[in-house]
Amino acid sequence: MKTALTSKKNDLKKENRSGVLLGGTGLVGGAISEYFIRNTPETIEVFAPNSKKLSIRNAIDIKKYIRRKKPDFVINAAMAALNSGAQLTLETNYLGAINLARVCCALQIPYIHISSAATLPDGENLSEDDCLPLYPNLGNYAKSKVMTEKTLRVMKEKYGLDYTIIRLAIVYGKHDHKIQGFHRLFFSIADEAMPFVITKKGAYHSYSNARKLPYFVHHVLDHREEFSGEIYHFVDREPVELATLICTIRSYHELKRPYNVYPPQNLVKVGKYLLEKLAGMLDWVGISIDLPSELVFLENFYKTQTLSNKKLQNSSFPDPFPEETIFSLLPDMVIYYLTRWGHLNLISTFNEEYFGYNELEIDFQSFPRHLLDSMHSDSIAPYYDVLQENKLFELRDQGKYDNYVRKS
Repeated sequence: MKTALTSKKNDLKKENRSGVLLGGTGLVGGAISEYFIRNTPETIEVFAPNSKKLSIRNAIDIKKYIRRKKPDFVINAAMAALNSGAQLTLETNYLGAINLARVCCALQIPYIHISSAATLPDGENLSEDDCLPLYPNLGNYAKSKVMTEKTLRVMKEKYGLDYTIIRLAIVYGKHDHKIQGFHRLFFSIADEAMPFVITKKGAYHSYSNARKLPYFVHHVLDHREEFSGEIYHFVDREPVELATLICTIRSYHELKRPYNVYPPQNLVKVGKYLLEKLAGMLDWVGISIDLPSELVFLENFYKTQTLSNKKLQNSSFPDPFPEETIFSLLPDMVIYYLTRWGHLNLISTFNEEYFGYNELEIDFQSFPRHLLDSMHSDSIAPYYDVLQENKLFELRDQGKYDNYVRKS
């Protein structure tokens, strides 16, 4: 029997589609949003409301917003901070994700959910069928992600939800304005704040390329018959030894630290405990210290967790940049983040002479009047192409478009 869902699937490649993206300000969501704005050959408008416009924690807001926008799909890349309390994590990562799924199920549109390797145990070559058991002592972040995956499967079985879960490992890429995840490690090395190599030799992890991910999301949306109701690990082909990665980043920065000393895990755990106690003591005298939220994953630095990407390789998705890995992107990432963090005065090792000067920046600093006059002379006129496009729209509204085209 042909259902409305089948009809939707067959109509997914129609022109002028639209979608709603939650979590569009992060590294993952930002990459997806930028891709749909700049890289898609067809017209796909993606609305990426921030938390002030749409709170994923409010079911009424979700229903109103999505019903008003009438999207053809929804992508959920939103998440609470790693060290958030139980209530915020529950409402954002689990209840919010399920409320989105319920609206998508009612409207019979695809729901793309970005999940995490935090749902998986330690080990090598983990498959999509692997998952952590749900127990009370599981961390808030991992617990919420495991619960979401389980509930989406039930919604598929009971109500026919058209979903795809994309599990990411350690995400890397440019244009992340928050220092978090992999970039926290990157920043610690750049700022010479990591005295020793905080891992052990032989600890491997999988990595996810933020630049490739939007291409996969687009492909998944265009091929619902293949990807509906499935989980995929979106990770690079080869896992990476953390010790090798840390030393490679250090060499690109031309630094001496971290030194080639591998402190044991128990010693690092003691150091973490003392830091937490010190932060608590300083609170008593009115000094607030926010420890990196990534400390919750500190133990993972000493354990191997690699995800199998065999299912992804056997799918119809063509890798847009097959030779691109975290190592091949490191030079660009070093320049990008050192420049950004240096301009924000976040690191002291930034050397402008190494990266060169920007002519506009020099004018702004030393010759602002010259820059202002230059802008006024040739850089403030209305954009010609936008002006012409607006003129065509006006003629079309007035019924004069055909005459204008014939005269042209």
